Amino acid sequence: MSTEPEPEPGLAPEHAGPRYQGDPIMLTVDGEEFRVRVRADQPGSYDFDWLSGPHDYGFGHFGPRALSRSELEEAIRGFLAGIDPATGYLAE
Repeated sequence: MSTEPEPEPGLAPEHAGPRYQGDPIMLTVDGEEFRVRVRADQPGSYDFDWLSGPHDYGFGHFGPRALSRSELEEAIRGFLAGIDPATGYLAE
């Protein structure tokens, strides 16, 4: 017998994912499109969404400081260099 309370009707709780600051940064690097979002509570932390890729896929960068535009582009190039062209995912 469970002692958990029954859920009450109402609005669903907010998504527990990260919060972002400002508008996303849209970048095209080597012909590929990415949306870059800055995590609000973690300076130097970014989520990169690969918008033109074959899958709903991306990566994160977590560091001690904010990155310049050229550093964001370099992070994307590093990610793309590791993609297996046959699968569209990071090579194992």
